Amino acid sequence: MNKDLIKELTESWLKSGLKKNDMVLVHSSLSSFLKKYKNRGTDITPGDILQSLMNAVGEKGTLIFPVYNFGFTKGIPFDIRNSRSETGILTETARNHPAFVRTGHPMFSFTAAGYYKNEFEDLDNFSAFGKDSPFAILTEFDGKIAAIDVAGEFCMTYYHYVEESENAPNRFHKIFKGRYIDKKGNESLKEYNVYSRKTDIGVETDVKPMEELLWSKGLYTGERPMVGTGMHVIRARTVYDEASKLIKEGKTLGMLYRINSNSN
Repeated sequence: MNKDLIKELTESWLKSGLKKNDMVLVHSSLSSFLKKYKNRGTDITPGDILQSLMNAVGEKGTLIFPVYNFGFTKGIPFDIRNSRSETGILTETARNHPAFVRTGHPMFSFTAAGYYKNEFEDLDNFSAFGKDSPFAILTEFDGKIAAIDVAGEFCMTYYHYVEESENAPNRFHKIFKGRYIDKKGNESLKEYNVYSRKTDIGVETDVKPMEELLWSKGLYTGERPMVGTGMHVIRARTVYDEASKLIKEGKTLGMLYRINSNSN
């Protein structure tokens, strides 16, 4: 590991809004990030980045990464031990790190390490975005959401937690069934819920307007993707409060979703 680089990255995350002892859900897109360091002749690995994030939150902090995998929806068995993350190389690096544990939802699972990792260990939430999900834990512990070199409109699945919690009208409960292999290697047939888009009426997720609202209100700290550290940070509860207000007021069309008029 490059200790000097890890120290530099750790300081940049703290500058962007992370703090010691934080619980934080980290989204990322590393292709441009890694290329930037390569172009300046610096060797950097996803492991270096992961260690820098662990250092930033410290021993009493908790790191969470999305390790989503959608094979379950295509008839592929979900194996909690081996099903790879489809949400980027940093998340897959965390999934394979011995300090991390994985939650049980076969499509929207997370991997977590740190002071409160026991809150996530053996969590087998039925509903991807429900009150039994990691999103609920993140909110309960006043956690943060951070993104490295990726805009919120491409990663903020937390909005779906708000939508399910507030019974937003653009989504509905959809049950998925499939084969599931637990951490002991036992296979069974299981079912899980996802609060899904109402595609029959043309609902398409589009949260960019909501993201721009958060930026315009100064609720993010840090910087936009590809700028400076590339990390921006916000409290999950802040996102919840802002999005739930619009849901309650019936103003989420054009803010959290749009309608495709060409849909059948």
